[in-house]
Amino acid sequence: MYAVIATGGKQYKVEPGQLLRLEKLPGEVGAKIEIKPVLMVGGEGEPKIGRPFLEGNVAAVIEEQGKARKVLVFKKKRRKGYRVKRGHRQHFTAVRIEAINV
Repeated sequence: MYAVIATGGKQYKVEPGQLLRLEKLPGEVGAKIEIKPVLMVGGEGEPKIGRPFLEGNVAAVIEEQGKARKVLVFKKKRRKGYRVKRGHRQHFTAVRIEAINV
């Protein structure tokens, strides 16, 4: 069984037991969270498609709060002596999907 969820402006296909890195969510490591909205559920028989969402949620546990690897941003204008080097580390939350409750 799988579900399609929306969080952080993105859509993810998830299954129970899967480890997933999402945009930063509030909560401590080990906390249980419910992810809504559920857009679609499929796997066994006919898939259920929400219009726009399905009733229910996806239960998950926060495994890690952290920062991703650094992404370097380098800007340059030729012949002008203009160079800027910046870095960025995006915050993330790693969650383990426990159950799909629809």
